[in-house]
Amino acid sequence: MTRIAIVEKKRCNPHICGNYLCMRLCPVNRTGEECIKKSSDNKILIEEELCNGCGICQQKCPFEAISIINLPEKLKQDPVHRYGKNQFELFELPIPKKNMVIGIIGRNGIGKTTALSILAGEIIPNFGKYNKKPDKEEIIKRYSNNYLGEYFKKLYSQQIKISYKPQRVELIPKSYKGKVGELLNKVDERKIVNKLIKELEIENLLERDLDNLSGGELQKVAIIATAAKDADVYYFDEPSSFLDITARIKIARLFVELKENKSVIVVEHDLATLDYISDEIQIIYGEQGSYGVISQSKAVRRGINEYLDGFLPEDNVRFRNYKIIFQKPVFNIGAKPEVGYKYPDIEKKFTGFKMKISGGAMYKGKVNAIMGSNGLGKTTFLKIISGLEKADKGIIEKKTISYKPQYLKQIKGNVKEYLKEIAKENFESGWYKQNILIKLNIKHLLDHDLSELSGGELQKVYIAATLSTAAEIIALDEPSAFIDVEDRLNVAEVIKEFTLKKEVCTIVVDHDVQFIDYIADSLLVFEGMPGKEGHVYGPCEKPEGMNRILKMLDITYRKDKLTNRPRINKPDSQLDQEQKKKNRYYYNE
Repeated sequence: MTRIAIVEKKRCNPHICGNYLCMRLCPVNRTGEECIKKSSDNKILIEEELCNGCGICQQKCPFEAISIINLPEKLKQDPVHRYGKNQFELFELPIPKKNMVIGIIGRNGIGKTTALSILAGEIIPNFGKYNKKPDKEEIIKRYSNNYLGEYFKKLYSQQIKISYKPQRVELIPKSYKGKVGELLNKVDERKIVNKLIKELEIENLLERDLDNLSGGELQKVAIIATAAKDADVYYFDEPSSFLDITARIKIARLFVELKENKSVIVVEHDLATLDYISDEIQIIYGEQGSYGVISQSKAVRRGINEYLDGFLPEDNVRFRNYKIIFQKPVFNIGAKPEVGYKYPDIEKKFTGFKMKISGGAMYKGKVNAIMGSNGLGKTTFLKIISGLEKADKGIIEKKTISYKPQYLKQIKGNVKEYLKEIAKENFESGWYKQNILIKLNIKHLLDHDLSELSGGELQKVYIAATLSTAAEIIALDEPSAFIDVEDRLNVAEVIKEFTLKKEVCTIVVDHDVQFIDYIADSLLVFEGMPGKEGHVYGPCEKPEGMNRILKMLDITYRKDKLTNRPRINKPDSQLDQEQKKKNRYYYNE
């Protein structure tokens, strides 16, 4: 059996665990062999060829720094790339196809960005020989019997042109300086920049410096710059991050237009967007931070359903021991619950912008979701309710509120100490451990420093902290940002269960339609002119609110018959036309 050992150096603390506890407990070491040994940085190294897979080191390591993984029997070939000894390795690659959008779906930390970086020529694959300089000729030879051989041959001889939008758009200002308009005009090889500037509504950004843009603004600029180049293959790594619901649909339509005589590959966590844009799906599975395997291309519905099922029939591989299930929604069951919070008519003005909200009520044990374009006042509304902003009109009832902001600040300190200080005695309870730490998949992060966490990890810690604070109202601004598909549904489940058990009023602002459809009991729909005027429809029951949102976006939803997963109908399809005629944009029957 092929086996790999992964050591997370940041977690490895051999002088704290009991002077290299894993080395002393390893059965192979005790026979005189050096399966686990000290490395030059005083951490540990594991010789995989000597490891017998007993798992004792993995089980006994108090910092969960070791993973011993038996790879699927199918993986008999060398990896495409490995970062180093006891480090992550990737098997297989996505395959670009002309006139197609290929969607890539998979968890965070499983190799999606690595795969795109290889295809874009930013990483030269080493086939697991991390001590040897990669050889481009070897790469071409390895793939000579399929499309990728010709692809790499043209890529390395500069006969095909790549346009690549990276995942970390917030890092762009470190590489490019100057104004937005100057950058976009410089890369406008297809003469479409002016059209895209108007469609994505960034006319007001053209004289701004890149380092003065928000995450959503940077994302739009990066997408336009990538699409404007006259390339043969376009790669978009998580393009919907930071974007509001309106912009997500606009970029989805852009990708569909872009594929004509081109190849497009998109990595995305928003299932609705991925379903809408893709012609085929490739699944990447494996172990986070350890290894990733990319499947063959599949039809969109089948590919997403197999991913949700956690089983690939053609490969006979079960990569997850549970299914991701979309429960059938239940509407208007029983009497209305007890009112937990009433807010008055609210007005707020800023320079060039005004917001007006009619008063309403929220109920205990219910999730009230907020949707709408950016720049309409959603975050301002949350801040007013939370006491962080003062309304020009409207006296806000004082309630204890726990608020998670949209933009996360890197906090100093240890995850465990941070959460323990907030949760107090609840931190030690079995309920807290099971329903917050384990379900949010952050238990293994407790010994980490907050400054070392990824965006998705920090998001989940912030959610845990918000739920850990004793409060009558929970307010969460974009809790799905940076989080992968599986963790998004876990997050939704945790928020719903917490809301019910604690009988609090929960308010959630988010742009992922499926996340909101899964979590919401009622909706506030923000409408108006972004950046100028915002007003609110609702609160209303979820079917009415979802129908209003989807009509605004000019898209219709249906349910997948096999999984109950909401799906966006293809534009102008028979079902799309039928639902629009009936004014039934949302799938509720």
